[in-house]
Amino acid sequence: MNLETPCQAVVWDILPAIRAALAMELVKNGIAQKEVAKMFGMAPSAVSQYLTKKRGYRIEFDDDVKESIARLALEIQEGKVDNVPAKICGICRHLRKGEGACPAEE
Repeated sequence: MNLETPCQAVVWDILPAIRAALAMELVKNGIAQKEVAKMFGMAPSAVSQYLTKKRGYRIEFDDDVKESIARLALEIQEGKVDNVPAKICGICRHLRKGEGACPAEE
């Protein structure tokens, strides 16, 4: 019997991958790693691990998701987004549709 839930995939794989991609975009757009770490509420060393693919590297996103993350990074940089967690949740929901989605959401 497998007791692993879709939530485990979110916590261990999906959210770290989204955060890693978002950190990469923010740094690519000129935001310092230290500032990205402050935004994410984590140590700068964790952001460094995202950038070197030591953390958050298990998932490769399709072009639509990459574009959503790039757009979110730009909105953050320009101060045009009020609720970043809601935007990240939207990307996560998009990724979880179909196979592996939470049964309560199907």
